[in-house]
Amino acid sequence: MKLHITTLSENTADRGYLLAEQGLSILVETDDVNILFDTGTSISASYNADVLGIDLTRIDRIVLSHGHYDHTGGLRQILGKIGKEVEIIAHPDVWAAKYSRRQGRKDTYNGIPFQRQELERLGANFNLTTKPVKITDSIMTTGEVPMVTDFEEIEPVFFMKQDSSWQPDKLLDDQALIINAEPGLIVILGCAHRGPINTLYYAQQLTGVKPIYMVLGGCHLTHASQERIRLTITALKELNVQRLGLCHCTGLPAIMLMAHEFGDKFFFNNVGTCFDI
Repeated sequence: MKLHITTLSENTADRGYLLAEQGLSILVETDDVNILFDTGTSISASYNADVLGIDLTRIDRIVLSHGHYDHTGGLRQILGKIGKEVEIIAHPDVWAAKYSRRQGRKDTYNGIPFQRQELERLGANFNLTTKPVKITDSIMTTGEVPMVTDFEEIEPVFFMKQDSSWQPDKLLDDQALIINAEPGLIVILGCAHRGPINTLYYAQQLTGVKPIYMVLGGCHLTHASQERIRLTITALKELNVQRLGLCHCTGLPAIMLMAHEFGDKFFFNNVGTCFDI
């Protein structure tokens, strides 16, 4: 299987003519299927695809890692460029009323910034499921990720509003994309709110494949303690991850430590990063 991966949207860009924007969008192209994993916050994924000469009409599937705006806000722009019906694989909770609630600050809506009907008129065909979805023989989503480690937790600022009441958001919609490639598993994370290590363990469990070649995307360690970052690094080493391309919500303190600990195995996955496998 030929595989080409391009980061279309991320918080930073490595070239001046590309657009950096809080959020994430990664394009996976193979011989059989082209998958867009997340869509960024607004116009960046679409804009950068144009600049890089990528034809978005060739997208066959969209996978949403979770329902936060910085992973779904580009949907309208992307669907307009695709110009045809396209399956969007996501968890039912992507449509929950998601908020951030921090002491001393105003409650902030951080869910999908569109109405479902609007996106469906543009061609979105939502496949909402809690279960893993097998896209090809080599590519699948995780579905809901079980939390099994004792050091990974969901940041307590996330809530869902149900009628007039607030419920902690367990981020059940948080999922990853797994590619079973020749050198080992490639796991693409959105934010890994339910824990990057939990997600990697589950990827191994779902596929029955132990070697993890590459981990790509966000790890949501921006506000994590030094202890949690260290435990994450230890677990990644125990998993013998060969390449580590982190970005977005991982946070610079965690990224600097990981770059130091993993050396040549680490790369900063900013906008415009692309590679073939």
